[in-house]
Amino acid sequence: MAKRNKPQMLKELETMLAELPLLAQASEDTDLLHDLITTVHRMVAEKADRGDIKIISRAFRELRYAFKTFAPYHEVRKVTVFGSARTRESDPAYAQAVAFARAMVEQGYMVITGAGEGIMRAAQEGAGRERSFGVNIELPFEQAPNAFIHEDPKLIACKYFFTRKLIFVKESHALALFPGGWGTMDEGFEVLTLQQTGKSAPMPIVFVDAPGGTYWTEWREYNVRHLLERGLISPEDMDLFLITDRPEVAVQEIVSFYKNYHSSRYVHERLVLRLNHPLPDWLLKDINRDFADLLSEGAFESGGALPEERNESDLIHLPRLLFWFNRKNLGRLRQLINTLNRAY
Repeated sequence: MAKRNKPQMLKELETMLAELPLLAQASEDTDLLHDLITTVHRMVAEKADRGDIKIISRAFRELRYAFKTFAPYHEVRKVTVFGSARTRESDPAYAQAVAFARAMVEQGYMVITGAGEGIMRAAQEGAGRERSFGVNIELPFEQAPNAFIHEDPKLIACKYFFTRKLIFVKESHALALFPGGWGTMDEGFEVLTLQQTGKSAPMPIVFVDAPGGTYWTEWREYNVRHLLERGLISPEDMDLFLITDRPEVAVQEIVSFYKNYHSSRYVHERLVLRLNHPLPDWLLKDINRDFADLLSEGAFESGGALPEERNESDLIHLPRLLFWFNRKNLGRLRQLINTLNRAY
């Protein structure tokens, strides 16, 4: 395909701008479209540096393509697997990743990885091409797509780590980490921070070691000794994750997280937990007694969908637990979700 010259691109731009009013009239998201256009207009008016514009343009294109790729699979739960690209097939952790991914697919999940070799290849080997996504990062080494996802339409290429991380977390319902290097550590602390601060929806996080391995148990000891004992994190933060060397335990941790808890969202300042089963009176009473510290005001209430949720037709039928959450004790929120699940 011939490269377009600037006059051609200018003509295309003029055509798109002329069509914007019609698009805005037909869209339910006119406010968001307005914000996007306003941001671009301000960058032009402020004579933004070309390098800054390139970052925004590339990030926007990467995210648009990723969201389009994942959209047909919106209803399918997914687990993201992190781990070293340098792990060899002979490493026991490789076999653990294969077994874990295969078991998750048997539970109806799809698997997302960084599309590279090592643990990523192992997870996609276990899941199979049909049930796999790959979110690759463009690097000068180590990160060519593995054979199980190469040239698959569910393979996405990213230039920036920040867009890649956003995709991993946004599209996942669970996270599994196997032994790895700084990249794996970075991803692990990133997802824990997002959970601890409430910047991502509650989800199960499992750290899976090789059989009898100490990689993650020693990592946990470091967190206890240098973070927890110094008061840099809270005791309940340690409930945000599970460490195991058995793939079947990791699978059970993820599946059981959604036994009663379904999903959540904020409606104004009120947190709405959607449930798979109605809340019995005795459980609501226990929750009000045991988790009152999570409330900024009022009490825990059971109910149905709020008017603001009417556009989510596939979720309207689910029962709810509603409360004014203080947005501080996210580890305790995880304990509340565990309580909801254990009741069933």
